[in-house]
Order: sequence, then C-alpha cells, then structure tokens
Amino acid sequence: MEALISFLFFFPGMLLNSGQPDKNIAKPVITINYNLSNPDKIYVLPNALKEISGLTALDASSVACIQDEKGILYIYDLLEERIKIQYNFYASGDYEGIAKVDKTVYVLRSDGTLFGITNFETANFTVSTYLTGIPGKDNEGLCFDPKVNRLLIAPKFASVKESENKDKRYIFSFDLKSKKLSGVPLYVFDLSVIRDFAMDNKIKVPMKNGKKGHKNIPDIEFRPSAIGIHPFTNKLFVLSGMEHILFVFNTNGNIEYIEKLDPGLFIQPEGITFLRNGDMLISNEGQDKKATIVRFNYIKNR
Repeated sequence: MEALISFLFFFPGMLLNSGQPDKNIAKPVITINYNLSNPDKIYVLPNALKEISGLTALDASSVACIQDEKGILYIYDLLEERIKIQYNFYASGDYEGIAKVDKTVYVLRSDGTLFGITNFETANFTVSTYLTGIPGKDNEGLCFDPKVNRLLIAPKFASVKESENKDKRYIFSFDLKSKKLSGVPLYVFDLSVIRDFAMDNKIKVPMKNGKKGHKNIPDIEFRPSAIGIHPFTNKLFVLSGMEHILFVFNTNGNIEYIEKLDPGLFIQPEGITFLRNGDMLISNEGQDKKATIVRFNYIKNR
C-alpha cells in the first residue's frame, strides 16, 4: 500500500500582506494526499503541445492547454488522449498561465496581459483583453479562486530593483467583477522563511554556501511557474519549475509543505490543475523529450 506523504513541522510564520509573521499557528500533521513518486497516469502529448506552459481542468475528462509560443487554445481529451479542438485566439506570444471561470477561459501572457476567451468551446467564442499593470515580470502563475471570485497571478520576478526586493515573492489578485488588479499584493512571501522551513523540517533540497561566517542554506529561489488552489482544502499549490520543487501554503499564506520533484518524471513542470474529485494534473514541457501531463489521484484520508 502506498504511504501518504506526511510529516510533522512547526510553522516559522509566512509573511502576509501586513509584512508581519503569523505567530498563532498550530502544529498539525500535514499530508498533501498525493504520492508524487508514483503517478497514476502519464499522458504523452502530441508535438503541438511540446511547449505546453499551462493547463486548466474543464470537466472530469478534458483540460484546456496553452503553449508558450502561439496564441492557440487546445482542448485535450483525457479519455481519448488526443487534442479534440484547437483554434487561434490571438497572435503569437509568450503565453504562460490559464484558468477556467464558468464559460470563460483566461490566458495570461508573460507581460501581465490577460485574455478572456468566452464560450471557448464553440465557434462563436469572443476574446477580451485586460492590461493588468501588474508590478512584476515573467508572469507565469494563474489560477481561479472561486471563494472570492478572483484570479491569482504570480510573477517570477518583481519589477522593483532586485537589491531592494531580492528575498520577496508576490502573488497578486485580479477582481473578476471590476476587471482590475488589486493595488497591493495578496501574499508577500519571504524567501528566508521558506528556506528556514526546509531546514527545520530536514527537507531534501540542494544546498548552497551561506554568507561568510554562516552555515549552508537551502538552494531555493522560489520562482513560480504555476499555481493552483486545491478544491477540497483551498490550499495554494505552487510549482517552481526551474527548481523542480512543489510548495504548499495554507489560506493565510503560511508555508506548509515542500517537496523536491524527480526531474526524470517532471521534465519541466509548468502547469498545475485539479479535477473536481481532487485528482492533480501537472504538465511538463518536453525539452528534448515528449511533453507530458502527469496525473496523481487524490488519496482520501482514512
């Protein structure tokens, strides 16, 4: 029987919008309910999706996908394992994130522009464009937060001077009613807190030399390539594709889980989504191999 991935830990306190650590945190046993070393299914994608950069679940048997070179929406059938629909929605560009909201699919371009494709599964689809003005660059993470009716956007880098902001990472919110980006970040993550968490819990990640006179520290940069909200727990899952690491945060933005991913299985993880039953799908760009979607069935607590 496959064991659940779990461990005990103490929260060091992830920085929130106020910039102050949350000190009133319990010490539960955490499980993410997936065995990331043993996928339940691997979908080998066609060449058209070799550069797959994001996916979002449409229903129990299909996902919408994008790739980072062309403005094409692909509907991929998980049962038949083929692309059943594809069409151009915009000119070529660096498209990185995708999220479904009712009858609209939103696509994130790396410059922060959002494209809303309404009636996306019909010949009568329409496309709306939103200039978010997000203060970040290389924007790759996008997901829908249904409880607050908003999109979450995660840039890899802040637009301010790196020397002033090198240890901070941000997630912003885009209100779907006003179609405007919030003026302040929804979450402010402190890289030192994430590294401390990895050290305190003896998580196996690469290490690097600390500053002169200091011990080695985890070699974690936390550059989000994909984000997703779990349908049952509402926890935030964040992939750092360049590092092959999965991070999980609670609804207050506190770090709860870190796991180094097997690069042989996760070639270049660039997309994450969840089916309604909790199954998790992670898409991987092909690089010098075939692109894949790796599926992990949700393991219910017993």
